[in-house]
Amino acid sequence: MYDRSSSKKGISYYDTSALKGTLERLVDFERINEAQDIRLSVGAVNVRTGQFSYFDSVKMPILVEHIMASGALPPGFLPIEIDGEYYWDGGLYSNTPLEYVLDYSPRRSRLTFQVDVFQPAGWLPTNLDETSKREKDIRFASRTQSCTDAARDKHHVRHAINELHKLLPREIANTEEAARLYELGCVTEMDIVQLLYRPSEPEGYAKDYEFSRPSMERRWRQGLSDAQGALRASPWLAPMPKELGVRVFNMDEDFPAENVADRPNFSHKADAAVAERTAKTPSTLAEA
Repeated sequence: MYDRSSSKKGISYYDTSALKGTLERLVDFERINEAQDIRLSVGAVNVRTGQFSYFDSVKMPILVEHIMASGALPPGFLPIEIDGEYYWDGGLYSNTPLEYVLDYSPRRSRLTFQVDVFQPAGWLPTNLDETSKREKDIRFASRTQSCTDAARDKHHVRHAINELHKLLPREIANTEEAARLYELGCVTEMDIVQLLYRPSEPEGYAKDYEFSRPSMERRWRQGLSDAQGALRASPWLAPMPKELGVRVFNMDEDFPAENVADRPNFSHKADAAVAERTAKTPSTLAEA
């Protein structure tokens, strides 16, 4: 529905006020905020400051506005007001904020499933429609690999600090400087499982806002298949090599789901190039 009556008309194509009632009717916010075994964190970017913010059920009650803000992608949707500030979809800043999960204190060993609904590898466009689609894939998926690489490298450094501290002579290990260094070390182990969306059929430039029932059911089926394939393989159950602190499993490349053969050839050609590059870095992909 086009927003013709809002005082903010002209800054978005649609009015999402009806979404608030839908979420309040379908989402059990009391369970999210009171249950001890559930934690929900959503991100949004402050329109005024450009800074990324996390709304975390451990730190605050999650409200419907937090959910709406995390999906308020401009220019389609209006920014959402929270405590006097306005927020857009956090994907404008970081579509896969992996660092928030891995760096959360106190640090502990974690198994993290990273789902990316935009494909980083693709093909050379041949028309304007394909150009628009490819631009969106790159824009929204570009930070995924860089964030994963940064998290892996940082955790390896933490492990190296811990091992180095063990080798220090006692007179050095007991100094204030060594104590500060030791605080930066870590002995936790991190397994990151990457589930990358690969379209089963060509999608147009409207893929980031095309939420028709057939499109959503197709994505749900593929997501379920990919998740089941990952759980069947469960490569993270193998012991962690002593020299590593982080393993990254790209399930589409290393442990393909049963329906991979039905996907477009261009994805496989692009994936093969990526796999060839990453295979040269032992710590990037775990051995099968």
